[in-house]
Amino acid sequence: MNVLLVYAHPEPRSLNGALKEFAVQRLQAAGHQVQVSDLYAMGWKAAIDAGDSLDRDPEARFDASEDSRRAFASGRQSSDIAAEQDKLRWADALILQFPLWWFSMPAILKGWVDRVYAYGFAYGVGEHSDARWGDRYGEGSMVGKRAMLIVTTGGWESHYSPRGINGPIEDLLFPIHHGILHYPGFDVLPPFLVHRTSRIDRARFDTLRDELGKRLDDLWRTEPIAYRKQNGGDYDIPALTLRAEVAPGQVGFAAHVEQP
Repeated sequence: MNVLLVYAHPEPRSLNGALKEFAVQRLQAAGHQVQVSDLYAMGWKAAIDAGDSLDRDPEARFDASEDSRRAFASGRQSSDIAAEQDKLRWADALILQFPLWWFSMPAILKGWVDRVYAYGFAYGVGEHSDARWGDRYGEGSMVGKRAMLIVTTGGWESHYSPRGINGPIEDLLFPIHHGILHYPGFDVLPPFLVHRTSRIDRARFDTLRDELGKRLDDLWRTEPIAYRKQNGGDYDIPALTLRAEVAPGQVGFAAHVEQP
């Protein structure tokens, strides 16, 4: 299988750097082909702007969505964007690896999503009508591919528990899992989480490496998070709210996950 690992940490000698190197070696040893987009090493431009379209009218008002649509449709995107899109087409699985900074991904990784997820490539695809509202949330250009997060945090695991001060980790990662990965059609796997990163000694690292190795070995066997499909009958269209008989009385992020 082909695996794309998009990595966002500025220090190669960090815990993240060590885990990234281990992940690549483990996947390759199992016979998988691996590409790594090391965003800091690449000097990735995070900000989406008019320069992402190669032949736009410099006097025209910049419109992020419309400029993205035109550039993608005409094959006139910035070369760094097109290269990352080619990697995504090639990949059977995507791994996003990052430290949780201020309750989200680092800005450079968000910028990768902003620029690579072009209109017509990751969104704005499919029929929009009273019966369907585009190919998204379980459908789209990434259907058939898997995705997983490798996330490190400085806080304790209890800080991210259901009653923890930082909020449940499932809620904090929902915008990434559901909005960035499930939206264009990925099967989203449960994340691999590492907490309290400043307190990891050699023994703990060895345990983490073994646990990560098992998750990577099971990358194609792990059950994905059971997010509801937008066009699967659970939602009223075009309102895109859950039907009254679906998860009655339940609100919030958890309502969008099918319960066994």
